[in-house]
Amino acid sequence: MNNVLKTFIFLAGLTALFMVAGRILGGQSGMMFALVIAAVMNLGAYWFSDKLALKMSGAIPVSEQEAPQLHSIVAGLAQRAGIPKPRVYIIPKETPNAFATGRNPSHAAVAVTEGILKILTREELEGVLAHELAHIKNRDILISSIAAVMAGAISYLASMAQWAMIFGGFGSSDDDEGGSGIGAIVMMILAPIAAMLIQMAISRSREFLADATGAKICSCPGQLASALQKLEDWNHRIPMEVNPATAQMYIVNPLTASAVAKLFSTHPPTQERIQRLMEMAGRGTG
Repeated sequence: MNNVLKTFIFLAGLTALFMVAGRILGGQSGMMFALVIAAVMNLGAYWFSDKLALKMSGAIPVSEQEAPQLHSIVAGLAQRAGIPKPRVYIIPKETPNAFATGRNPSHAAVAVTEGILKILTREELEGVLAHELAHIKNRDILISSIAAVMAGAISYLASMAQWAMIFGGFGSSDDDEGGSGIGAIVMMILAPIAAMLIQMAISRSREFLADATGAKICSCPGQLASALQKLEDWNHRIPMEVNPATAQMYIVNPLTASAVAKLFSTHPPTQERIQRLMEMAGRGTG
């Protein structure tokens, strides 16, 4: 099963989970109310996700005169990918990392840290930027934004269930009029966990797909594999201070975590990503 199909299956599962949570809390009317809330939140994520991501990261727009090599690489890769050249930003941080944002290829941006420009060769930087342009080409930002909003909404419903239980809001067991107390307790505990796991699966699936697409755009999987190894090593040495809500956007996880926390990371293991890229290089498919 390819990564694109997996992603849509995961999104369908997240939507179904949201509908079930709404029905448990408020019956048929609760389910419809939950969907209306989700639609409003998704519209907000669609229109403003790029502005919020760039602002939260502290990214600064740079002109071709200020960063000629960076603009040149982005322009060349965008042409190969068959998408408009995205806006270019630099994040004033020493930890090497990068991300892409935007609701579609015509409204997209790529941002790299000052640190990444210092440690990568031009070829490795091309690999990283090809990965980010692959996210734009595959419309991953929109998908991940919807997944994040849906997961957040499910957690919000679980919080509502908790307060409703405290104030005795689940007295009815009639499925048409309201949710049951037992169902609300189960939803309150399990729904946020299920939403987190589905969101994690979506993010990991899109990272693998962006690696493969990016390797084809830059025509050398080895460049991206080498860059990923450097970025992984440096992010352990100099952890990056970011809002946890934006961590999934970066090419490597900027957050340090315990062994247990890594099991629930939105990023797949870097060594597995490198192995897949080297297998592509061995087959000559880059």
